Amino acid sequence: MFLLAELDIDKGQRISIKDEELASLRKAAKFDTICNEIIPKSITEIRRLSSRLSSYPRVLKKEDFERTVLTMVYTAYRAAQSQGHQKDTWAESFVNLYKALKHDLMFPYNKETS
Repeated sequence: MFLLAELDIDKGQRISIKDEELASLRKAAKFDTICNEIIPKSITEIRRLSSRLSSYPRVLKKEDFERTVLTMVYTAYRAAQSQGHQKDTWAESFVNLYKALKHDLMFPYNKETS
């Protein structure tokens, strides 16, 4: 629900919900914590996450999957805001997260056909 609301990312990379009423909900506080204190925001941290996910031996827990999707959203935003080599770096990180989530979604299928 919060991803459909208009989000703001300030110069310090802090993510907030623009709609004050929506932002006042209890679940919005949890969303704020996840976005601003849990998901990785540096290329190094995001690459580390992608690496861990690519070798993860089983299906992700729901909260890990959701956090990875939020990281993808943040990475896509940074790619859109960047230029040149930085844009390529952020875009590559986005693709790597996508591949890891695709693998996770296909995991039961991959296991059955192996």
